[in-house]
Amino acid sequence: MTGRLPSRGLRFLRARWRVVVRLGLWSVLETGQSFLIGYAPARALDDGFLAGRTATGLAWLGVAGLGVVVGAYGTARVYAAVAALVEPLRDRLVWRVVERGVREADRGALSGLTQQVEIARDTFAGLVMVSRSFVFTSVGALAGLFSLAPLLLLVVLPPLAAGIGLFAATLRPLARRQEVFLATDEALADRLGAVCPGLRDITATGAQERTAAGVGRLVDAEERAARSLARFGVVRVAALALGGQLPIVLLLATAPWLLRHGVTTGALVGALSYVTQSLLPALHNLLHGLGTSGSRLTVVLRRLAPEEGRGAGLGPSDQTRAAESPARTVARPPALALSSVTFAYGPTAVPVIEDLDLTLPAGSHLAVVGPSGIGKSTLTALVAGLLEPRCGTVRVGGEPVREVGAPARRVLIPQEAYVFTGTLAENLAHLRPDPVPEAELLSAAEAVGLLPLLEALGGPEGRVDPAALSAGERQLIALTRAHLSHAPLALLDEATCHLDPRAEERAERAFAARPGGTLVVVAHRITSARRADRVLMMDGRDTAYGTHDELVRCSARYRALVGAWTPVPHEGSDPSLALRDPDGVDAVAGARLAGDGRHVVAHGPVGQVQTPRDLGDGRPFRGEG
Repeated sequence: MTGRLPSRGLRFLRARWRVVVRLGLWSVLETGQSFLIGYAPARALDDGFLAGRTATGLAWLGVAGLGVVVGAYGTARVYAAVAALVEPLRDRLVWRVVERGVREADRGALSGLTQQVEIARDTFAGLVMVSRSFVFTSVGALAGLFSLAPLLLLVVLPPLAAGIGLFAATLRPLARRQEVFLATDEALADRLGAVCPGLRDITATGAQERTAAGVGRLVDAEERAARSLARFGVVRVAALALGGQLPIVLLLATAPWLLRHGVTTGALVGALSYVTQSLLPALHNLLHGLGTSGSRLTVVLRRLAPEEGRGAGLGPSDQTRAAESPARTVARPPALALSSVTFAYGPTAVPVIEDLDLTLPAGSHLAVVGPSGIGKSTLTALVAGLLEPRCGTVRVGGEPVREVGAPARRVLIPQEAYVFTGTLAENLAHLRPDPVPEAELLSAAEAVGLLPLLEALGGPEGRVDPAALSAGERQLIALTRAHLSHAPLALLDEATCHLDPRAEERAERAFAARPGGTLVVVAHRITSARRADRVLMMDGRDTAYGTHDELVRCSARYRALVGAWTPVPHEGSDPSLALRDPDGVDAVAGARLAGDGRHVVAHGPVGQVQTPRDLGDGRPFRGEG
């Protein structure tokens, strides 16, 4: 990415060459000011005050003052040109951050939008100002030195060039160390953000030493990065001393020699003015701007415009075809693989998911079920890369889920569907980098069940007002958008909860029928589990995996869940629980036996209260009237 940033910057500037030309023309006024700041005092001394012509000397000083006024006017106009150059960069970065945040569910999008984009804009504007100022100031000052006496260039130019060269040699390693320092600082801040809210629990569990050791390692890493960065700060000070302050010493030390070789007193004073009033401040601003702000801009741009990782140059459709092509690999990687995954919301919190192993072949249809709050949505967030497991690995299509480029392999549709103001076609094609043919769009809408809404809105070009849509209509739009994406793995986190059962079934079957597609559904109804090839029953340590029929036979919690979902039959049936069930419920042998006060009759749905005189023989429970 480091090598690509300069080329991207050049393309950005070439596309706005008119603004660059306007910026240069206004900067010429600063060149005149820099030229007069030494030339006018020299003429004022040589031709005016030292020659006994006070009026001439004052006139030249007036010319110098006029040059300052004209230069200030040019600087004011420069700011407008810089704004015309900087704001398009900000707009592009904002668009990129928002696009990545929506398309890839990037957790850093908010920080990028509110902080990093503004840092990039301000830093870029500062770099343009200091770089432009140094170039035009140096041209004006060096031209003035040459016009006063060419010998002055022999004294000033070599140390100035040496100082700039020394600083230029440190720019690349300085940028790397700046990035390392920012990374260690962020890691320490994240760690402290996780530790501080749990200090009481850390103390209660006796984990102070282990926690302190972990934080201490991050503190030591940041200290090493800060020391390394500070060493390059010393080099920057040396470059400033060499290029900006050494010429002053040399001018004073060589003054007798210069005067003997025809350099006038006024020219010597003018040379000192050039160095102290123009070159030294301009060099100081350049070194500070490029050394600190330039490195920071490089780091921020890397984060806001990351380089494509493995497979760069392939569009999503090409990546999908590559993943699906059996000729590329001997064994096709599983669509989803979790290995010993554990996750908890906090370092001392009880794990929501603990030591979970799951392998899902490509083309599978998995339903995830379990009690509310057991971790079903957490699982989909881990698979989508929105959360990072405490330990274990999550792979999608054989690749780590948090790698660059992984978002192209999966699409997550949450319960609250995202729909934005615009045309329906823009909403549906939001996850596609290329234009979607209308025939393909209509086919996906027909498959998912969006066609009636599409026609009601006036077709693909109909305007969408999110506030005017129902929750179910928004879900249909989000589902169709995901169906049109090239991602082979679709994650539906209760994404059909606002649809009726028939519409839900249609949408799920449309995703299950996608060529090469794999579907994971957080089930809202038991019918979703019955439609799936496999079911993952999440129940803490007692998580079970199998087909619907297998789990009905072997999992008491799944049977209870199915019973809570299933309507009560009109006819009685034998209880499904075995005697001495592990949950502590003793089931009687049949549903029509009389109660004797020692058993619970288990022929009704979970949670139903048996009323008196409701048994087969009409007699009440013992003790009931």
